[in-house]
Amino acid sequence: MFDPDIAPSGTLLGLLQRGRGDGPLHALAAPRAEALAALEHCVLHDPRLDWRVESRSLYYARLYSDLEGPLDGIEQHLFHPDDVIAPDEHRCGLALSVLGHLAGYGRRDALRLLRRYAATGGCWEWALDELAVRDGEAGLRALGPAVVARFPRTPEGDADLARAVRESYEPRPWQLWAEDTVHPETAERVRRAGEQVSFDRWQRQMRSAGPTPGWGVAAVLDWAQQGLDAHPAVERDQPAARCLAAVAGPEDRPALLAAAEHGPSAARAAALRYMSDRRDPRCLDLIGAAAESADERVLRAAVESFERMHDAAALDRARSWASRTDALGAAAARTLARHGEPADSDLVLAALRRAVRNDGADAEGIEPLVEGAGRLAASHAAPLLRHLYRETSSSQLRGTAARALAGVDPGFAAGFAVECLWDCEEATRELAAHRAASGDVRVLAQLRRLAADPAEEAEVQTAVRGRLSSGGTGR
Repeated sequence: MFDPDIAPSGTLLGLLQRGRGDGPLHALAAPRAEALAALEHCVLHDPRLDWRVESRSLYYARLYSDLEGPLDGIEQHLFHPDDVIAPDEHRCGLALSVLGHLAGYGRRDALRLLRRYAATGGCWEWALDELAVRDGEAGLRALGPAVVARFPRTPEGDADLARAVRESYEPRPWQLWAEDTVHPETAERVRRAGEQVSFDRWQRQMRSAGPTPGWGVAAVLDWAQQGLDAHPAVERDQPAARCLAAVAGPEDRPALLAAAEHGPSAARAAALRYMSDRRDPRCLDLIGAAAESADERVLRAAVESFERMHDAAALDRARSWASRTDALGAAAARTLARHGEPADSDLVLAALRRAVRNDGADAEGIEPLVEGAGRLAASHAAPLLRHLYRETSSSQLRGTAARALAGVDPGFAAGFAVECLWDCEEATRELAAHRAASGDVRVLAQLRRLAADPAEEAEVQTAVRGRLSSGGTGR
């Protein structure tokens, strides 16, 4: 995970970094130079806590379009010498995605930058994927020789080319290059690379991997433990638990209980996971004992195993553990948040308050607690949920807080729901399309814009058009 430097939530930069809907509204009201500086800072210094699940590119691209922002800063960033010395997708990925959306909006300068970067840049695969869904056939075909020339005509280069074809997210450019009659040498190399991919796939299917039929419980537990002695060490407790499901029988229960109680690290974790998955009568006691262990692997296995359980016995134990201040207590609170009853709302809210008090608005593992506060209709959670909505740096968590507020805060429709129409996350915009109060004059205008935007997600447009067809009345 990357830990970005996030500005205070009350500043323009802080709003844009968080992807909040108020960000574009404040940016359009601010001096243009100030707004462009804040926007460029966000694009060039990715502010997301987890770029794999948080959205920002369409959010920033829309603001670039509204401000008619130049792309000089992005160009200098992408073609900095660092990009050649040490290509880094985290450094360049957001900028390339923003360029992709701008190209989709018809910005020819963005399209030219993507083509140039795909031909010469360090993270060219990302740029190529953006072009694959936005550029025409002529533009893509022209790139073929430059991209294929990256791979020398050596056995290693051919292997790297085959790997690039195999791992490409968008196959369209490679398909065009394999059929390109204008550049026959490029086409021949791409076709051979594709044949190698098919051969490699066949080889993988022929190779046997994993446990052999003669394995028993002792061999599986030994195999799990041997992973820790490898160089580098390999975590095998989870696959070993799955192997145990294939080889263990009722007669092996004593050995598995012994391993789960006091076996060596990986073997104990594997046995604990297996016993919990099988809902052994002693599994909850084993989890409770393992939670006291100083072994991080065993503790993790105990917590993860417990969070997969949600039967009546597990919920009863969760109620007795939810007040604990350790990892098992946090897991118990999350279990109640996901599967508990309305009477459990006080335990969930207490755990949420404790997490925020100790670790702030971005405390690890609080999203299920936030979701649970809404699911269990904890109306007295609204002030804390509003705080999390404003302060969290995670757009995913903010969306969860918004959904919880929609269920517990009577003022949500006329308040945060309006802002959410401009949010960076599609699920949050979809929620706002259903809930935002139509009394605000900005709501109808933004709904119409979202309905007409070809880059908007289908689910959001469905919600928007349903709202518009009903005359703008919120649910």
